[in-house]
Amino acid sequence: MSDPFTPEQRSAVMRAVKGRDTTPELAVRRILRAAGIGYRLGGRGLPGRPDLVMPGRRVAVFVHGCFWHGHDCARGARQPKANADYWSAKISRNRARDAATLTALARAGWRVVTVWECGMKAAGFAEGLVAEVRGQAATVSAAGVSSA
Repeated sequence: MSDPFTPEQRSAVMRAVKGRDTTPELAVRRILRAAGIGYRLGGRGLPGRPDLVMPGRRVAVFVHGCFWHGHDCARGARQPKANADYWSAKISRNRARDAATLTALARAGWRVVTVWECGMKAAGFAEGLVAEVRGQAATVSAAGVSSA
């Protein structure tokens, strides 16, 4: 099945997809702020431009949407029927870029915390996130937070 939109329409649709201040990102920011953890937005100058940065802790936080970053959950594993070749290639490129970003940040001495959209619904997510950011948790991947 081909794309139902013209290239111009597809560009308009893709431009409307938010890249920052998404609902999951705002929720993570509220959790960290409530815990008294300060952060900066944008991560300019760092590989991959993390969503949140805590320079004093050397922590970079990425809030990933499961579909866009090819997570291995139900939402991330679904394959679009329209323009399937385009989407599978795009998600593969996103995953490769994410891996390269993670490696570059780790080499630069940063601890990376990745928050997956699907994991935010889990019980204990907020506590796990705060513990991970503070460096008190070895891994909290069951709560939708992973550290690299």
